[in-house]
Amino acid sequence: MKLVYLALGSNLGDRAENLRLAREQIEAPDLHVLRASSIYETAPRDVEDQPWFLNQVLECETDLFPRQLLGRLQKIERKMGRKRTIAKGPREIDLDILLFGNAVVKAPELEVPHPRLPERRFVLEPLTELAPDKKHPGTRRTMREMLARVMDQKVKKLQKGV
Repeated sequence: MKLVYLALGSNLGDRAENLRLAREQIEAPDLHVLRASSIYETAPRDVEDQPWFLNQVLECETDLFPRQLLGRLQKIERKMGRKRTIAKGPREIDLDILLFGNAVVKAPELEVPHPRLPERRFVLEPLTELAPDKKHPGTRRTMREMLARVMDQKVKKLQKGV
């Protein structure tokens, strides 16, 4: 079993319900949710003219390989109505693999650790809540160290992990 960290985000519809439904669908015999971070509300980053997001990170165990996990997450996104029309635009649900054990994967369809992880407080804040001393396989910095570098970004904790 590999320990993986997944990011969940939603800024369309009932955002909290979208996160709950995604968590429910992620849970499977070969993908078990161990812990969930608090839920955070965050301003959009790259495309700023869109609703604010709710974000959360899940700590999971899996027997899946990275590409299999990606396929599973993309299937959940499609089932929940995600359409990739505007890059980084509004979405009912966004599911990303942040870390997959200590693996480093570089493929056209998947990069792990997530390539923008070190620059995004909206995933570092909930990830640090779950694994503050976990080291990034590339930079060797802890999540806590990386979070300290992006504290200027607006993130608001809404509720404890569920």
